[in-house]
Amino acid sequence: MRVLRLADVQDKTGLARSTLYKYVDAGTFPRPIYLGGKAVGWIDSEVHEWLLERQIERDMTHGTTRGWSL
Repeated sequence: MRVLRLADVQDKTGLARSTLYKYVDAGTFPRPIYLGGKAVGWIDSEVHEWLLERQIERDMTHGTTRGWSL
């Protein structure tokens, strides 16, 4: 199991700190685990699963990205 610190979660998701905590408070993002003192971290597999769920929602709503050009 790998624990991600806040900067790692921000890099992985592209979300700002305030947005992450807003999603945590709303129950739509995995809750961090407490590592001691004021340190917290997120379980990498939970963050990865959250991202996969966003991808599935996107694909179900808009179809896959095949054929798109950027």
